[in-house]
Amino acid sequence: MRGAATRADLRPIPAQTFTMGSDDHYPEEAPACPVRVDAFSIGAHQVTNTEYAAFVDATGYRTVAERPLDPADFPGAPPENLVPGSMVFTGSAGPVDLRHLNLWWTWTPGASWRHPHGPRSGLDELGDHPVVHVAFEDAEAYAAWAGLVLPTEAEWEAAARGGIVGAAYTWGDEPEPAGARLANFWHGDFPWRAETGYGSTAPAGSFPANPYGLFDMAGNVWEWTADWYVARREGDPAASPCCVPSNPQGPAMEASLDPQQPQFRVPRKVVKGGSFLCADSYCRRYRPAARRPQMIDTGMSHIGFRCAQRSTA
Repeated sequence: MRGAATRADLRPIPAQTFTMGSDDHYPEEAPACPVRVDAFSIGAHQVTNTEYAAFVDATGYRTVAERPLDPADFPGAPPENLVPGSMVFTGSAGPVDLRHLNLWWTWTPGASWRHPHGPRSGLDELGDHPVVHVAFEDAEAYAAWAGLVLPTEAEWEAAARGGIVGAAYTWGDEPEPAGARLANFWHGDFPWRAETGYGSTAPAGSFPANPYGLFDMAGNVWEWTADWYVARREGDPAASPCCVPSNPQGPAMEASLDPQQPQFRVPRKVVKGGSFLCADSYCRRYRPAARRPQMIDTGMSHIGFRCAQRSTA
């Protein structure tokens, strides 16, 4: 049965009204406001390499990072540069200026979900790790094959909060106590020195589940959602002052284009949850309210997904 492992992994999330977003952290998380979601189910784990391989074996699907590039899309580019690939995290040799992401991200020809660190790498001993280097359509294609969907931002956040009202983290209001292992985020000096057991993806489910029985809703890899991204959610129906919105689905696609980066005409989806690269000194986004934009045609070595099911799906 297609997607059987992923469907068996679903956990029920009750219908609820909760406070979505945060006014206390990053600007894009505001405004905090009440939102209602109907009951649904969501994967207890992020989709793994083994599960994604089953999809590819069954369908012959090729991800965006594996497809040949069309010269028409890159006028004037030398043919030798038109090689598919993806963005790979490459830790620096020492302290760097954290304003410049290019100091720890490298466009790597040949990198893909099969070759997560570049063309000479593979998936040996990574079968139970979350699949990465998947663009939005790659995640959506898997979900459709499994008879599921990608969660909306509101569904994802309700699930991540685990019924803990108003909490900053999936486990409660306080940061991770010293010596505890509650989530796979960066422990150490970012981006060059991680403590043992951190600094890369971990097998799905390596850290404690939240109260709904969901693993890695904080850290490990960012997760695609179905919603288009806007920098502040006033443009989202979730920000309506007249009533509590029900099952909001974010703005229209056109709103997700970044006016600050007109050269990038690729719309962006919301990713949630943070990753193994979230460091307290740089990116404390391993929280339910945290959100970032991701261009839909770009996979990276810290972005994956999990699937959901609605009663109408």
